[in-house]
Amino acid sequence: MKNRTVTLLTVLNLAIMGFVTFSHIRSVQASDSAPVLRGKKLEIVDDQGRVRASIQIMPAGPARRADGTVVNDGKTYPEQVLFRLIRPDGRPSVKIATSEEGSDLDLGGGIDPTYIVINADGGDPSMTLTDKNGHRQVVKP
Repeated sequence: MKNRTVTLLTVLNLAIMGFVTFSHIRSVQASDSAPVLRGKKLEIVDDQGRVRASIQIMPAGPARRADGTVVNDGKTYPEQVLFRLIRPDGRPSVKIATSEEGSDLDLGGGIDPTYIVINADGGDPSMTLTDKNGHRQVVKP
């Protein structure tokens, strides 16, 4: 009789403990979102883990590629905010940048070095068109 009572009380305690535990679990709903997302850099990756889009603040200094390597063109660039859309092969196809000097929009073609650059830096805006053979045409007002 004592054994049955102890077993019954144990089962009853386990049932009560399980009920209490599961009654406190709430599901997360879409309405429980933060009003602001803050960070220093945002990257969107594909199923293979490759970065396909990014928004970041580039510090003042030499130009840098999407992978962070320095471009040695001898120029020093101001701090800028940079948005990149990146092809599956890792090359940026769309770049939008802005700094205290102005803004740039670069659109890359599917065949290198085909691209269009619209530049509104300082008081001298321009548009540069480059075809697949590397021929360039600069349009200025």
